[in-house]
Amino acid sequence: MMLKGMTAQYLLNQTFKVGPETTLLFHAAAGGVGLIAGQWAKALGATVIGTAGSQDKIDLALAHGYDHVINYRTDNFVSQVKEITNGKGVDVVYDSVGRDTYPASLDCIKPRGLWVSFGNSSGPVDAFSIGVLAQKGSLFATRPTLFGYVATRPALEACANSLFDIVQSNKVRINVNQTYALADAAQAHTDLEARKTSGTTALIP
Repeated sequence: MMLKGMTAQYLLNQTFKVGPETTLLFHAAAGGVGLIAGQWAKALGATVIGTAGSQDKIDLALAHGYDHVINYRTDNFVSQVKEITNGKGVDVVYDSVGRDTYPASLDCIKPRGLWVSFGNSSGPVDAFSIGVLAQKGSLFATRPTLFGYVATRPALEACANSLFDIVQSNKVRINVNQTYALADAAQAHTDLEARKTSGTTALIP
């Protein structure tokens, strides 16, 4: 709960302050952070769009706060986002995927919106040029890490307490979607790399 949950906390409440007027796109919606973020963003009143790679993952994301989930394997997520937002684009894109979703993610963002790159599950973004932000509509971009947001004890406690509050309110559920015996840790890593898992995975001694 803590690493994924506090990541969702700073992304939605600090990197960009999500609220009822926000429309956002969250890649890897059925991932560990994505499932928490979808519920939390919905609790904040946002319109929540996600991407996922299979029907099972789409269904899972839809059950965890997402209003719309796009299959990035079969559909063009840029055109789908434009259709959902009536051509306006989203206020913020949260991108933990990296190479496979860049630079297309920038085409989903409304002018002066924000691209939040917080992971590289498909590999790092190569040859980022700051000039592309001007071409795409005076966009903002950031590459945050959790540890940059909890660098002091008060900041850590505030982030953690915010997470505890939202979970205790039952607005965010933390589910373990698959378990492996500790002896099968290598298989768990293989499945994770192959994108066969969703949400939280636990190793059982």
